Amino acid sequence: MGVFTYEMEVTTAMPPAKMFKAFVLDADHLIPKIVPQAIKDVELVEGNGGPGSIKKITFGEGSQFKYVKHKIDGIDKENFTYSYSVIEGDALMNTLEKICYETKFVAAPDGGSICKSSSKYYTIGDIEIKEEDIKAGKEKALGLFKAVEAYLSANPDA
Repeated sequence: MGVFTYEMEVTTAMPPAKMFKAFVLDADHLIPKIVPQAIKDVELVEGNGGPGSIKKITFGEGSQFKYVKHKIDGIDKENFTYSYSVIEGDALMNTLEKICYETKFVAAPDGGSICKSSSKYYTIGDIEIKEEDIKAGKEKALGLFKAVEAYLSANPDA
């Protein structure tokens, strides 16, 4: 098994608490509303939403994948951190055992925030991950982040 790690930082004018609430705490209801073509539905299939809980994410019509299951590894509402693992679904493409994500929102000097994310891809056997596949995943994540940011800008009371 190989482990490939990728990191990304994105800045936003939104403060950390607001982005964390939208992107993590309210994401199950908010994201399917904002981008239904990407995420059709999020269903809690095990647990209470805290660490150890499992969610099934059903992708929208425009996606190449049908679903994934996430296991919540950790959530810290005070420090705006969230970690989860993709443990099942066709997005693992029979080449990955799992993908672990860690996200942290930190205050930026201008009053906005910086979203720092790290992803670790655990391959099955000696399979190599193609750089273009990682880049495509990063672009989709960035698009989702920007869609949430745009929604919050347009709906300041959300």
